[in-house]
Amino acid sequence: MPRPTTLDRGLIVVGTLLVWFPIAATLILSAIGTVADRTLRFDFLMPAELFLFFGAGGLLLSVAAVRLARRRWTIIGGATAAVASLAATQGLAIVTGLAHGDAEPTGWRLALVLTMLLLYTVAVVVTAVGGVQLWRDVGRAGPAGL
Repeated sequence: MPRPTTLDRGLIVVGTLLVWFPIAATLILSAIGTVADRTLRFDFLMPAELFLFFGAGGLLLSVAAVRLARRRWTIIGGATAAVASLAATQGLAIVTGLAHGDAEPTGWRLALVLTMLLLYTVAVVVTAVGGVQLWRDVGRAGPAGL
């Protein structure tokens, strides 16, 4: 692994925080809503709605992974899978009629779209874990080079 610079460390820290944000925001806001309303509140669409944070963080992590030649498959593969599965989720919602309300949100149509949304969420978590692993790898590498 090339010696990490201050730029690399910054890319990793900011990228990892941005990638984790959609998951953390979903869990924290769900907990707050559940406690406040005394009933379970969980917005499973929130990670997809916060895609711009993930996209920015995934891009920063991808640049750092390529620069350091570490965790490339985990980070770039996870980010690519997230983008592809989110696009598939949206495309399937349109094709099946769920996006416009032409079809009832039940049965196989809903199961198919929710499965793709679940794959997106898993890919986001995989990318985020890859960011944490890259952060740990760089932490072991010692002080930043100039």
